Order: sequence, then structure tokens, then C-alpha cells
Amino acid sequence: MNIKKRLILSNTITIVIPFVITIIAAFLFIFVSSRIFSKDVNYDSFKRFIFIKTQLSDTSNAIKNQSSSDIEDPKFQQYLYLKLSNINGDLIILKNDTVLFKSKDVNKIDMEKCLMQSKNSSQEKIVTIGIIDYMVEVAPLRFKDKEIGYAILLAPTFQQVGTFEKFIIFIFGVFLITFIAVNIFMSYFLSKRIIKPLSLLKMAVADISKGDLNLEIVEVGDQEIRDLCADFEKMRIQLKDSIRLKKKYDDNRTMLVSSISHDLKTPITSIKGYVKGVLDGVANTPEKVERYLKTVYSKSEQMDVMIDDLLLYSKLDLSQLPFNFEKTDIIDYFNYCINECTLELEKSNIKISLKNDFKGPKYVKIDRERLMRVILNIIDNSRKYMDKKQGEITILLRETNSSIIIEIRDNGSGIKENDVNKIFDRFYRADSARSEANGSGLGLAIAKQIVEGHKGTIWAVGHENKGTSILISLGKISFE
Repeated sequence: MNIKKRLILSNTITIVIPFVITIIAAFLFIFVSSRIFSKDVNYDSFKRFIFIKTQLSDTSNAIKNQSSSDIEDPKFQQYLYLKLSNINGDLIILKNDTVLFKSKDVNKIDMEKCLMQSKNSSQEKIVTIGIIDYMVEVAPLRFKDKEIGYAILLAPTFQQVGTFEKFIIFIFGVFLITFIAVNIFMSYFLSKRIIKPLSLLKMAVADISKGDLNLEIVEVGDQEIRDLCADFEKMRIQLKDSIRLKKKYDDNRTMLVSSISHDLKTPITSIKGYVKGVLDGVANTPEKVERYLKTVYSKSEQMDVMIDDLLLYSKLDLSQLPFNFEKTDIIDYFNYCINECTLELEKSNIKISLKNDFKGPKYVKIDRERLMRVILNIIDNSRKYMDKKQGEITILLRETNSSIIIEIRDNGSGIKENDVNKIFDRFYRADSARSEANGSGLGLAIAKQIVEGHKGTIWAVGHENKGTSILISLGKISFE
């Protein structure tokens, strides 16, 4: 339930329940009065009582609203008497102790009783004159000569008048008490439903402001508060993820700096050694000088490749490298890749071939240049770690319902089963032999980043001593 509906319901309950309880209490009062105290409290009697009270009140107000000169006018006095005659009432007008008008013969003692009874608000305003009970209404007067007086209004009553007055006081009291009680309860209940969830949210936000992002924000309360809690929970999760991502980037940066520093140290040490050899005259023949300088150049190229790989990996890791996707025939593309690397592989006595299970052209959306980097990195790894006299690299193409599977398999030394899924980690080399290999150690890590940038997947399968397969899955598109 939302807050608006709850407020409407709360206000409705605050009004309806006191009315219902008051009605029930009224029926109980009537039942007890009629059955136990034998007092007939019926509708006609109640209507008569209300009519008498209304006539007395109206006449009293008419007197209060008139000027002092009108009070002494016999015509106005007669008008008041005729107004009271509707309820068989009587009128007495006093000026100090002088009677200016009276429609009933009433002695001084009864007049004093009427005046005393009107001043006593805690009792019923009923006076017995002779054998008749009268309802009394007294209006104070101030005449034009500044004398004080009173208008005493009398209306003959009946047996149930006292009961009706008690009835009105009773139902009014019941309604007032019930209204206050229901109002307090609904206010407490409403505040509990709103303030308690807000207090919990306040505590959670305070923890977040202190850097504690582990406390889950529970969605409680009405719809708007639950939505607010849900938004804060999303914010908490995003903050936690951003902090975790920042920590990951910081760790990556630290590891990258540490690893690349370690890997750069080897060629730099070699360069320093060969340059020192030239400066110290160790290379004392033109042939030695040329050999030393060629080695320095080779090591410099190796460092250049390592730095390029580091920069490329950093851009890929931070998603700062844009991709230029093109619709490409996968068969034509791999024929081109094989042509690019055939001559280099033949120098290492490695044959490369392409096999496909397609029945027709198949298309994928790729960044041709970036994916070429992936293929060449994988093939170059196979070349570096080839331990056979006659090396073989086979590219196999096949398809599933939704993707193209590219498998690049070699017949090299293979990778241990425990290490097969680690080869895509930065700077990872599976064994000591691979640790001695030239390169940045980022080739397959870069390949993984590029493939994932194509919304694809890359993984490895080891064949013990029969080689290794690197598999890539890319989403295919239709010819149209």
C-alpha cells in the first residue's frame, strides 16, 4: 500500500470508527434505559425534546440580539410570548426586582429558583413550579437606563427530559473519547509504518557515509518507502561495485607495473652489458661490434613490443579502445590470415592449414584488425613453444545454431591440465621453459580482452603431449 492510500484509509477509519462506536453506544443506552430503568427513550420523545430545546434557544437568541429599548416594548414582549406558545411555554421579564412581563403567575421564590438553576451548569436546568416541571432558559438583559434584568423562559417538560440530556452528554462523551483514542492509535500506527522504515534507512545511510557498504538496506514499509529503500540499495551496490572495481584497477596497475618492470629488466640488463662491452673495448673487432650492436637492437625491439602490448592491454582493460565492426565472411578472412603468416611459419618448419565444416558462406561482425591481432598472438605462441621437428597448426571452423566456433590447434608440447585456464592471465607462463621465452606475457590476455570486446568467448583445451587447442566462439549473423 502506498502512503496516499494509507493516509486516506487512516483518516476514514479515524472518522468512521467513532461514529460506529457512538451509534452502538446509543443503542445500548436506549436498551438499558428502556429495559432496566423503564424509561421510554423513543424517537418521538427525542424529537419533542430537541424541538423544545431549539425553541428555547431561538427565543433566548432573539432576546440577546434586540436593543435595550425593544425589551421594554409590550409588542416585542407579546411577540416573545407567542413564540413560546408553540411549546406551551411562558415568559417572565425582570428589571432588578420588578416584573415587567409575565405570562404565568410565578412567585418570587420560584423566580429565584429559576435564576439559581440557570447558573448551575452541572445540573439539569429543570425547575418544578407547583406540580409541573419546566425546562428553564435565562437570558441576561441590560436596559437603556443601564439597569440589569433577566428574561426567564419556561417550557413544560416531560418525564424523559433528564434522560435525554444524559443521553446527549453520553453519546457526545463516547464520540469524543473514541475519536481521541482512535486518532492516537492511528497516528501511532501510521508513524510506526513510516517513521520506523525511515529510521532504518537513516541508519543505513549513516553507515554508507562512514564507508561501510556491507549492510543490506531492507525494503520495508509502504510502496514509496520501499521504492526509496530499493534506490538506496542500488546505490549501495553500485558504490560497492565501484570501490571493488577501483581496487581491482589499482591492483591491476600495481601488478602491471611490477610485472612489466620485471620483464623489462632482463633486456635492459642485456643492453647495458653489451654497450659496456663496446665501451670497454671487449668488442675489439668490427665483427664483434656489429654482433653486439645487433643484439642491442634486438633487445630494444623486444622492449618496444612489450611496451606496445602493455599500452594496448591497459586500453582494453579500461574499455578505452574503440572497435570498428564489419560484416565479414569468416572463410575468406581466415584464408587471408593464413596467407599473412605462412612465410614466417615456414622459417620455423611449421605447416598451417584451414579446415571448415560450413556448407556455404558464414558471416560474423568483427573488427578485422583487432581479431587479426588475436589470431597472430595465438599462432605466435604455438610457434614459440613448438617442440616438434615438423610443426603443424590447424584452424578448424564449425558452427552451432547461434555461433561460429574457431579452433586453432597445434601439435606442440601442450599444457598441463591444471594450467590450461591460467594461460589467459597477465604475464602467466606455464613452466620454466615458457618463462625463458621472449615476449611481454600479455599476448593471450590481450586476445581474451579483444574476444570479449566482440561479445565472444575464448578458452583452451590441452591434449597432453599432443598439443593445445585455443577455441573462440563468436555470434554469427545471417547473409541478408
